[in-house]
Amino acid sequence: MISRRGFTRAGIAGAALGLGVPPFRSAAAAAELPTSSDAYRPWRDWRPDVPLVHSAILAANAHDTQPWQFCSTPDRIDLLADESRNLGAMDPFRREMHISLGCALENLALAARAQGLAADIAMEPGVVTPNASDKKLRHAARVMLSKVAPEITPLFEAIPRRHTNRGSYDRDRPVSADTLDTLRRQVGADDTVRLILLVEDAQRRDFATATIAATQAIIADKEMIGDSDSWFRGSDAEIDKHRDGPTIYAAGLSPFREFMAGILPAPSADQNHDYWLGLTRDTQLATGSVFGLIAVRDLYDRPQSMRAGRLWQRLHLQGTLLGLGMQPLNQLPEMVDRERQTGKPAGTANTLANLVGDADWHPTFAFRLGWPVRPAPASPRRTLESVTTTDGCPA
Repeated sequence: MISRRGFTRAGIAGAALGLGVPPFRSAAAAAELPTSSDAYRPWRDWRPDVPLVHSAILAANAHDTQPWQFCSTPDRIDLLADESRNLGAMDPFRREMHISLGCALENLALAARAQGLAADIAMEPGVVTPNASDKKLRHAARVMLSKVAPEITPLFEAIPRRHTNRGSYDRDRPVSADTLDTLRRQVGADDTVRLILLVEDAQRRDFATATIAATQAIIADKEMIGDSDSWFRGSDAEIDKHRDGPTIYAAGLSPFREFMAGILPAPSADQNHDYWLGLTRDTQLATGSVFGLIAVRDLYDRPQSMRAGRLWQRLHLQGTLLGLGMQPLNQLPEMVDRERQTGKPAGTANTLANLVGDADWHPTFAFRLGWPVRPAPASPRRTLESVTTTDGCPA
């Protein structure tokens, strides 16, 4: 899921110098690991028979916060929300956190079946809210495991190749109706989530205009943009230290701009924010062939948020198999939460309602897709040991 704030000094330098794009890294290398850093070892070490949690931690997630912990026994795995890894004002009700947890659940279920285990998932009921207690970990779901015949699906095999592509997509290559129908089939029989694909010119224009306005509103909100900025990792040293967060390599920049990031002074925060706005407007919105929304009936229902995450994970895995580039563009749902938190008029919610055209469905996730110009690199991941715990495991 989840993050797109790769507005680095590399982008400022490349835009200012107007230089070309020499191939500092091959396309094949870019599609796998940005560097040899140990922060990418979970991608490097993935095999079909790795522990189930290993596949789970390679799931999409908001701003690469990886807000999960796992408690494992021989017949079950409990998924816990790690409240210490929240996004603050960017996700005040922990809605995106639970979408991220749903992504992990989907990978876990696919991996279990590949190893001959059925995954019976029970999600914690209730609403997503800020943590009102001192507990660091909050139970999110229980996965009961039982033996079945192994089934290695194409979606499972796509797990180590799924990466968010924030770069340019091919403007001259439309996404066919058959390809979109393949994605729609990932919804399956789940009637609590709905996939809405915006393919008409007017729909795409309205979505783009509203997303630009939401991006500007986030930049103007010092608390929101500050909470987002705190996760950005702008150097190899920071990536090695934290093993999380949006990085210079996954920002959608050209190889040349990535190179320049290592040798030029860091720009000011305002310059970074201006670059993010420009990247959103001139690259991501301008080259997205199709925009999409995942909607739920209750925006703040905890299981529905996790089911939305499971759907996004399936969509992204299927997109990987098809060769599509896919990227979250969640500025609009984030502004819905922020307006609700601060008691402001629900202007963004009304904008999304007009895009959906059905008052019973509320978008909780927005994205774009298309045929990528360059392959996407991986994002860092924490170690398996750091995301498994015996603390807070329910009885």
